Parts: sequence; C-alpha cells; structure tokens
Amino acid sequence: MTIGEHLDALYGLPSFTFPGPDAPGDRLPEPDSVAWRLGGNVYDSDEAWTDTFARFRAAVDTTRVRALIIGGWEDAYDTAPTPIVEALLEARDAFPALRALFLGDLVMEECEISWIHQSDVTPLLNAYPALEEFGVRGGTDLEFTALRHGALRRLVAETGGLPVEVVRGIGASDLPALEHLDLWLGTPDYGGDSEAADLEPILSGARLPRLRHLALRNSEMQDAVAAAVAAAPVVERLEVLDLSMGVLTDEGAVALLSGQPLTHLKKLDLHHNYLSEAVAERVRQTLVAAGVEVDLDRGDADEDTEDDGTVWRYVAVGE
Repeated sequence: MTIGEHLDALYGLPSFTFPGPDAPGDRLPEPDSVAWRLGGNVYDSDEAWTDTFARFRAAVDTTRVRALIIGGWEDAYDTAPTPIVEALLEARDAFPALRALFLGDLVMEECEISWIHQSDVTPLLNAYPALEEFGVRGGTDLEFTALRHGALRRLVAETGGLPVEVVRGIGASDLPALEHLDLWLGTPDYGGDSEAADLEPILSGARLPRLRHLALRNSEMQDAVAAAVAAAPVVERLEVLDLSMGVLTDEGAVALLSGQPLTHLKKLDLHHNYLSEAVAERVRQTLVAAGVEVDLDRGDADEDTEDDGTVWRYVAVGE
C-alpha cells in the first residue's frame, strides 16, 4: 500500500486546490465552503509556497476559512516546512475561523512518506487554540512537545516511522476534548524508535477523557501494541479500536482476545494482518456475534520466506 491520492476532504469539507499563478481567473468557491489546499511542485517549483500563501491571502477572505490543507513545498524531500510554519504563525490573526489544518499532503509520486521532512508542529497548535482537527504526514525531524489544547478533537500523525519523542510528547499532552487519535508508528528503519511501553500514558487515558477512536497502526511491533492494549484502561471507553496496517500475527491477536472484553466496541480494525485463518475465525466468533464490526481483510500483507527459513513481514506504509 502507498499513499497515491491527496486528501479529498478535511473537517467535512471537500478539498479545493488554490489555483497556480498562471491558472485562468475562474471564480473561487466561498471561503467557508471548502478545505483549501495550498501546495506546489516539490521538484522545480515555479512558485515558493510562501508566495502561494500570499496570493491566497490576497484573493480569499481568510476570516471565513475553516480548513487548510498544506500540500507540497519545494524540495520537501530535503527541506523542512519551517517557512510554512512561520507564515502560518504570522497569519494567525487573519484566520479566526480556522478549525482544521493538515500539514504535508504529499503523495508517493511527489515524495515518499519517509522522505518528507517535518519540523516542530507544537507552535501551530499553540497559535491556533480553536483548532479542532490537526494532521501531519511525514516523520523525519517531526517534533511534538507536550502541551495543553482545549479544543482539539482529532489528531493524526501519518508516518513510516514516528519518533519516540513525538509519541511521548503526545502522551504527556493534556487534550481534554480529543475524541480521535491516529498514530502511524512505523518501523525503526524509518525512524520509528518507540516501544510499546512508550504508549502507556496514552493507553491509561488519564489525559484523554473523551477519546472514542484510537488507532495505533502501521507498526512493526503490532503484537506488542496489541498486548499492551489488551489491558489498557482507555479501551473500555472506546468505540473504535484500530490496530491495522502493521505486522499483527497470531501472537498479538490472541493476546488481544485474552485481555479485557472488546464486545462494547462498534468496530475493531485489523486490516493488513498476518493472522492464520484459525485465529482470524476466533476473532470473528468472539466479536462479530456480539455486534462488533471487524475488518480482517489481509490485503497485500504477503510474507517473504528466505531459503534459511527467515520470514519477512512488512507494514502497509513504510518508505
């Protein structure tokens, strides 16, 4: 699996790409009717992202903008979006209605997920205290310092490898309104150096009283994550548990089933897995009969076995 398409919506609004400097001067949509995508060519860009942003501010009533999607910037495979972050910080007073922001909407053809350079995103959340949704793609140089944000309801970090300090920063944050947390933990090969123990502050749920949807996925250590989740206090208040896209084997699934009951869930998502049919059937019999929607689609989770018997298994999104 790769990321082949840009976001088509954010904050319930359809995405609309702000036209380039040479595009026809067609009428633009109402400022609050779309999620505005601002981005250019990663390679040989004719316009710096900050220049696109300046044109956008001149053409659109930003006081009515509710959602921004930050797309490609020049040399994203080698350059952090620091100027973008600084421009958004400088413009904070011009966006009083902003409720959703996604940083790094790049697809494989533009930049592999593990190549996307990021930066410290904490200043953005501090600068926009009314933000309800925040997402970021790319883990290289990504930083997230512990904070308190009273409005944030949805937090997403899509990476091929999520740095442990980001996991710890999120776990140490007070997010009383957060309902949806989605972390792509990734693999050590791409900077994912956390361990299951680093998830404990999240799994305790102490700082996440309203959490209803928890996704800890795309992980090479998915069995250990499943075992930790099996006894996690936060699970009893969840509606959706997502452990998909990783290297989940029978060991992790059995640990999950052997822990606390999961029959209160609306959905358990385990797609892209390495389960035997016998264990997959045990999951179905335990949960589907109780009314839980279960996704066990194996997808493209194929194993490679070497002549010496070594078995290689892969996360859904790595490079």
